[in-house]
Amino acid sequence: MSDAAETGADAAGLRAAVDRVFVVAERELRTLARNRALLAVAAAFVAVVVGLAGAAAGSPGGYVSLTFDLLLPVEVLVPAVAFAFAYRTVQGDGERGELAVFRTYPLTRLEYVLGVFVGRASGVLVVVLASLAVAGVVATTGAEQPVSFFASHSAGDTPVVFARFALFTAGYALVATALAVAVSAAVGTTRGALGGSVAALVALAVGLDLALVAAVSGGLVDAGSIAVFAGFSPASAFRGLVFELALAPALATPPVATASPAASLAGLLAWLAVGLGGAALAAWPDTG
Repeated sequence: MSDAAETGADAAGLRAAVDRVFVVAERELRTLARNRALLAVAAAFVAVVVGLAGAAAGSPGGYVSLTFDLLLPVEVLVPAVAFAFAYRTVQGDGERGELAVFRTYPLTRLEYVLGVFVGRASGVLVVVLASLAVAGVVATTGAEQPVSFFASHSAGDTPVVFARFALFTAGYALVATALAVAVSAAVGTTRGALGGSVAALVALAVGLDLALVAAVSGGLVDAGSIAVFAGFSPASAFRGLVFELALAPALATPPVATASPAASLAGLLAWLAVGLGGAALAAWPDTG
C-alpha cells in the first residue's frame, strides 16, 4: 500500500473514531436533559452563584471583587456539580447491561470513555459558564467606579479578569468531571459509586490541600517549594492560576506569589489525563 493510501486510511479511521465518540456524547447529553434531579442540581448552582453576585452588585472593586467573592464557593461547588453529573455514568451502563452491548460494537474503551466525558463535561460547562456569565452581568449592574487601590492601571479591573477566572473554572470543571468518570468506571454498584464519589470529592476539595499542609509542617516539603507543590492538588492548582494570572495583574500591589502557574497548569493537565486514562482502563477488561 502506498504512503498516500495509508495516510488516507489513517484519516478515515480517525474520522470514524471521532464520529463514534460523538455518538456516545450525544447519548449522554440526551440522558442529562431527561434527568430532573440533575436539572435541580444545575438550578441550585445557578442560584448560589448568581445570588452571591447579586449580593455584591453595586459594591466597589468590580470584577476583581467579584472574582474574590466567587473563588471559594466555585472551588467547592464545581466538583460537586461535576460528580453529580457523572458519578453513575459508566457504573450505570454496566449495571443495566449496556456495557456488554457496547462491547459488541466496533467501539474501543477509550472512545467510549471520551464520549461519556465529552457529553457529561459539556453539560457541566454549560451550567458553570452560563452561571458565571449571568453573575458577571448581575454583579456589575449599577456598580460604582472601582476604587483606585484595586487596579494598577486603567485597564486593571476589566472583564478580562473575570474571563480568565471563568476559563480556569472551566478547566477545573473538566478535571473534576474526568475524575468523576474514573470513579464511576472503577466501582460496580450504585452504593460504591456514591461512596467513591464522596471520598473523591473530599480529597479533591480539601484532602489533598491538607496533605500538602501536613507535608510542609512535617518538613517533608520545603516551604520555599510550596508554590510548585501546590500544583499537585487540583483545587490548589485552580486557586493558584486564578490568583497569579487573573487577580494579581489587576492589583496595584501584586501579592507574593504562592503558586507556580506552570506547575499549576501541568498539575491540572496531569489530573485530567489520570482521570480519563483510569476510566478507560477500568471501563471493561481488555480481552485483546
